[in-house]
Amino acid sequence: MSTRKKWFQPYESCPERLPYRGIALAWLGAALATAAFASAHFALHETLILGSFGASCLLVFAYPQSPFAQPRNVIGGHFAATLTGLVFLAAFGATWWAMALAVGTAVALMLLLRIPHPPAGSNPLIVMMAGSCWDFLFTPTLAGSVILVAVALVYNNLGGRRYPTYWW
Repeated sequence: MSTRKKWFQPYESCPERLPYRGIALAWLGAALATAAFASAHFALHETLILGSFGASCLLVFAYPQSPFAQPRNVIGGHFAATLTGLVFLAAFGATWWAMALAVGTAVALMLLLRIPHPPAGSNPLIVMMAGSCWDFLFTPTLAGSVILVAVALVYNNLGGRRYPTYWW
């Protein structure tokens, strides 16, 4: 098969859109979770917002049965990826090659620990671009991801879904 055909010829059709009810549930869940960590951010004057949490909301509220949306993956993935970014930042600074190695290492670490969470793959870049300090591991990363999972637990289970599929 030619490269052009391999790249541009579809071998599967586009997945079906979620039903409108699922879209509405995902919208509301994402809004509620964001309201929870954003309002805590403003009330406590503590950083609890991490850009990658928006993508986490998509997984946790639109696809709560996905392995990537499970609590261990959300919390563990964000924690491991942020820790990786902080280690690389402390050791090598925010250089292009350190960013590349940090993201690659975070991906490998999440896979090795069985906690892959795709949105967390951006955390090393966020850490390095912001020049974050070690406290970033706890606020916003750990505290914010715990708030997100807590909202997902309540919201998804009250909404008739079963969440999580597994803990460990």
